[in-house]
Amino acid sequence: MKVIPVPCLSDNYAYVLVDTEGKQVAVIDPVEPEKVLEHVEALGMELTALLTTHHHADHSAGNNEVAKAKPGLEIFGGDSRIPSMTKQLKDGEEFTLGSLHVRAIQTFGHTTSSICYYVQDKHNDERVVFTGDTLFVGGCGRLFEGTPQDMYDSLNVKLAALPRDTKVYAGHEYTNSNFKFARSVDGDNSDLIAKAVRCAALPITMPSTIGEELDTNPFMRVDQPALQKATGKTDPVEVLAAVRKMKDNF
Repeated sequence: MKVIPVPCLSDNYAYVLVDTEGKQVAVIDPVEPEKVLEHVEALGMELTALLTTHHHADHSAGNNEVAKAKPGLEIFGGDSRIPSMTKQLKDGEEFTLGSLHVRAIQTFGHTTSSICYYVQDKHNDERVVFTGDTLFVGGCGRLFEGTPQDMYDSLNVKLAALPRDTKVYAGHEYTNSNFKFARSVDGDNSDLIAKAVRCAALPITMPSTIGEELDTNPFMRVDQPALQKATGKTDPVEVLAAVRKMKDNF
C-alpha cells in the first residue's frame, strides 16, 4: 500500500491510495481533479474508487468531474449530499479495494456526512485512516452539525480504538496552527513540544499516527489533568466542548 498526498486549494489534501499488490488506485477527496488524475495517470493503474470523507465542497466538489472522466467509478460517501455517490456507507461497513480491506467509520461531530476510512494492507501489515475534517494533526474539526458528545465518541471511542501505529491522513494542513493552540493548553507535554518542533520544518506534515495523536492532540487528551486544569472541567465531554470553544476563539 502506498499513499500519495496531493495538496489542493490553499490547505486541503486529496490523496491517491495505491494497492501495490492488486495494481489498483482509489482517490480520496479529489477536489482538484486535474491534479489528482495526473498522479493516477502517472501510475499507469486502474482507478476503481473514489472515497469522500464528507459533503463540504472543499472535499467533494471534484466528484462530478472525476465521475465523468472515469465512467463506472464506485463513489463512496456518508449521506445523500455527496455528489455522484454510488454507494452510501453505514457505520462499520466493510469492502475491498483490490487487495486492500476498508472499514467505514461514521464520525459525527463536524458533519453528519463524515466517514473516516480505515484501510488495511494485510499482506504488508500496514494500516492507515483517512480522517477528513474529523481528526487533524493536533486538532479536530469545528462542530458544524454535531455535539461535543458526537466528536468525543468519534475521536476518543472510535478512532482511539485503532492500533497506535495506524497512519493518519487528515483533510487539511492545519498542523502548525493547531500546535500553537495545543501548547497554550498543554504546554508541559514533552511529546507535543517535540512533535511541534519536528513538524515546523515540514511542508507536508502527513502522516501522523493514532498513537502520536493520543499523546499530543488536546482533543484526544480530554481525560488528562493538564486539559482539565486549562478548562476548569473534569467530565471529558465537557473538557472537549471547552477546548473546542477556546480553539474557535484562539
